[in-house]
Amino acid sequence: MRKFEKISFEQFKKDVADDKILYDSFILPKRKTKFSAGYDFVSLKDVTLHPGEDALIPTGVKAMIEPDDVLFIIIRSSLGFKYNIRLVNQVGVIDADYYNNESNEGHILVKLKNEGNKDYKIEVGSAIAQGLIIKYNAVDDEDNNMEIRTGGIGSTDK
Repeated sequence: MRKFEKISFEQFKKDVADDKILYDSFILPKRKTKFSAGYDFVSLKDVTLHPGEDALIPTGVKAMIEPDDVLFIIIRSSLGFKYNIRLVNQVGVIDADYYNNESNEGHILVKLKNEGNKDYKIEVGSAIAQGLIIKYNAVDDEDNNMEIRTGGIGSTDK
């Protein structure tokens, strides 16, 4: 099954704000047109990015995907092309086992950087990134004695 869900309100209070109205009102990622490949993720806070600055922006979203899927988080084309806004890590890779991990429930966070020469204002509800769900293949002779993810961002850096 593939679907987007809101993180719990308890996690939301830790990562975003103790704001039940915002929690109840924000929308899950969706495609804007029939043939759009990407699901738009929106900002849950107002941010002004000054030239050279970056900001971590919570989405309030986690993604359930199939074991052989990956969710790529990439910048919206217009933000990069028109305003020189970039994802700090260029492409976010969300693995299937990031969902409901112990440290943050699989909360998808987006870190943006202003590489341009003008301030860029992001408002609550502004589309900031897009997610693409892609099926991938693994090699046939892979060792199956791999660890199970127990943490969030960077938890597999052992």
